[in-house]
Amino acid sequence: MKKGMTTSVLAAIVPALLSACSGEPGIEGTWVQPIPGAETEIQGLRLEPDGKASSVNMATLLYEGWDLDGETLILHGKSIGNGITIDFRDTMKIEKLTADSLVLSGQGDTRRYSRKQYEQ
Repeated sequence: MKKGMTTSVLAAIVPALLSACSGEPGIEGTWVQPIPGAETEIQGLRLEPDGKASSVNMATLLYEGWDLDGETLILHGKSIGNGITIDFRDTMKIEKLTADSLVLSGQGDTRRYSRKQYEQ
């Protein structure tokens, strides 16, 4: 019985360890870009390992969570403006993901981010 339990635990853990050791960068982290028209300031998003998301310097676009579906990043949250709040889902293709660069595309838009250490 103990041997079967050990095999089950290893079968669950080994794929996760191999993925973590593959050298592939994870999408979790803080991703920022210059604010158009105010290039000395940054804006972006923070993707937590538990699926939570938050905005960086964007008071009217409040990210709440994220999911991955293959090469597609799905962000969801609330857009606040003109006295109303609207739930949104933003679906973007991951064009590039490296240790320090994230490029997303969708709906005719391309967004380029750099990975940063950021504290809110």
